[in-house]
Amino acid sequence: MNSRLQETFVRLCEIRSPTGEEREVADTAAAELRALGLEVSEDDAAGPAEAGAGNLLARLPGRADRWVMFCAHLDTVPHRGQVEVVDDEGVFRSRGETILGADNKAAVAVFMELVSRRAEAPPPVGIELVLTVAEEQGLRGAKAFDTSVLRSRAGFVLDHAGPVGEVIVATPTQQKILADFTGVEAHAGIRPEDGSSAIAAAATAIGRMPLGRLDGQTTANVGLIQGGTSGNVVPGHCRIQAEARSLDAGRAAEVAGQISDACAWGASEHDCDVDVRLEELFRGYEVPASSPALALAEAGLRSAGLEPVREAIGGGSDANAFRVGGFDSVLLANGTDAVHTADEHVPAASLERMLEVCEGILAAAAAGEPAAPGEA
Repeated sequence: MNSRLQETFVRLCEIRSPTGEEREVADTAAAELRALGLEVSEDDAAGPAEAGAGNLLARLPGRADRWVMFCAHLDTVPHRGQVEVVDDEGVFRSRGETILGADNKAAVAVFMELVSRRAEAPPPVGIELVLTVAEEQGLRGAKAFDTSVLRSRAGFVLDHAGPVGEVIVATPTQQKILADFTGVEAHAGIRPEDGSSAIAAAATAIGRMPLGRLDGQTTANVGLIQGGTSGNVVPGHCRIQAEARSLDAGRAAEVAGQISDACAWGASEHDCDVDVRLEELFRGYEVPASSPALALAEAGLRSAGLEPVREAIGGGSDANAFRVGGFDSVLLANGTDAVHTADEHVPAASLERMLEVCEGILAAAAAGEPAAPGEA
């Protein structure tokens, strides 16, 4: 096993970096990449992405005048306490109640090892590393990244929690719905009839919403509800946050509209007002069979002894932002599991396997872009 890769992974995971607090991990990664001789720049995405740092772009020239891009994100979901990584018989876990942070520092560590190996002897093709910020909050860093500065024609985002070998060829569109219900406060025990409960309005609205798995392509959920000031006060405010996802962008918009209509109905039933805001967090995509990135990804997997497994999933990644912007990129599984929870873990063997896949992609790119799947 590669002890340097494992040590890098542990060290990165133990640097706190929830969205908005990426400065330390970004500075650490940039300094280490520069020490290896890479050209590193940071864009101005921190402001528009509401992040603690900008996106990093690092370059390592290769022997051939071709380039490939690898992408991972630096931020994690929020968590309390300090991450402490333990090696549980070859599987990395968090010691406490925090996340591990393998989402997405497993990929960051793999990329650091990839360029470390190639720093003295140039790789067969040039490597561009894009390390984004604010991915966990609507892909904001990737949305603010200017893909026109890339020299690569294809990119690979190692950010899917699943067995190494999965290639994501379809992802959904996600609509975010924020609804603020405004009622009238009153003393709940003395004059409740003078009040209008914003929480009751929200609850009535939720009861009317289409939620759960709606069809084979579509899901909807209410994830947050906040309101009220005290148990003895009729609540004058309540906010809910909901989402709708579908592989069919029109269906996602339709369900978001139904949720919005339910909010209006619930508010009217309880003499409240409601302000509903809809936002498309990311647009889904389907990777065409002619995609050079798809062909390179599958060639890289096969060179690592893995048969590619094409999957459609219900989540989004930086690949969504890149593909919508016209840059050919593919999302690959990174071997992590139970991400965003205290049970998050990743086998050390998966880190090694991801590294092999990246090496395979470089070799395939150096040999010339293989024919797209199904073509001669």
